[in-house]
Amino acid sequence: MLEVILDTETTGLSILGKHRIVEIGCVELNNQISTNKIFHEYINPQRDVSEDAYKIHGYSNKFLSDKKTFSEISRDFLNFIKNKKIIIHNAPFDLSFLNYELRLIKQKEIDGKDVIDTLEIARSKFPGTQNSLDALCKRFNIDNSKREKHNALIDCNLLKEVYINLLDQKEPKLNLESSEIINPKFNDNVYKNNISRKIIKISDEEIRLHKKYLQSSLQKNYFN
Repeated sequence: MLEVILDTETTGLSILGKHRIVEIGCVELNNQISTNKIFHEYINPQRDVSEDAYKIHGYSNKFLSDKKTFSEISRDFLNFIKNKKIIIHNAPFDLSFLNYELRLIKQKEIDGKDVIDTLEIARSKFPGTQNSLDALCKRFNIDNSKREKHNALIDCNLLKEVYINLLDQKEPKLNLESSEIINPKFNDNVYKNNISRKIIKISDEEIRLHKKYLQSSLQKNYFN
């Protein structure tokens, strides 16, 4: 199954203030394995970056001024994510900005049914704990030392590792309804189910020949 890890950076915290996307990063997976296909674009938001957002990602108005607009990169972006599950950490945030941009250029919005939110998965597995991307990297021993500031492509690669760990995370389960001891040494049921036992009886003739062998061996050792 093809999936896309996706992250965005923006000019501010909400589309209510008409904030826009300044960066999109995507990493493609096939059955949770990277295909090495990526989509990455810095975007001219056609408005100023807020001071708070600049502190988070460090993209200045000057840096973004000569970049393509969302309209100019939209076709390639939509082709990259087409018919794939989209994996996002805190999906409502990124999805609101992506659909805002798509509405502005009169394109079909991304359906939330096609999106998997890793923040929701993490909250269900680890309720009552910090589940930010940094916190999950720490939990799963993922090196995030390159994440000095937010960067969509770096965050995608970190989220890829987090996502795989979230899927593989297994919690121990106790079968309280069973009183069987799961030790084959003491559990005859386990023997019957898993080990085929065959009892071989020794004949009288085999016993006689064995005794004769032992006697000859003793005589040989004695005289030598």
